Amino acid sequence: PSPSQSALRGKKVFSDVGCALCHTPKMQTAPVMNSPVLQNRPVNLYSDMMVHHMGSNLADDITQGQAAGDEFRSTPLWGVGQRMFFLHDGRTSDLLQAIRQHASAGSQKCPASEANKVIDNFNELAPADKQAILAFLRSL
Repeated sequence: PSPSQSALRGKKVFSDVGCALCHTPKMQTAPVMNSPVLQNRPVNLYSDMMVHHMGSNLADDITQGQAAGDEFRSTPLWGVGQRMFFLHDGRTSDLLQAIRQHASAGSQKCPASEANKVIDNFNELAPADKQAILAFLRSL
């Protein structure tokens, strides 16, 4: 089925508030891969695959490679509409709560979340625009 009008509006608002800075809508696969069918293809991943400081709210204090306990790779949102739990540890089943938990002040232990400004932008949206983003995410 095609996305609803609300989901289509949400896709634009998602980008306008800054979510697409880390949850990049489209990436390109490498021009040379083991499988030719995967070469140089667009992927609607909704991730930049980068590691970001997310602050003390999401920190789990687990160091993985070079990533500190408050750093996480942008989770691909492809298929997020089918997930039952959200965030790296499945702490919530509420998509709105998952968005809001991207915000976090800094502490002695870790810097502030890189998403704070984007979440501020999200929080300033009209309720209909917040719902449009949720409809968009559920359509993925």
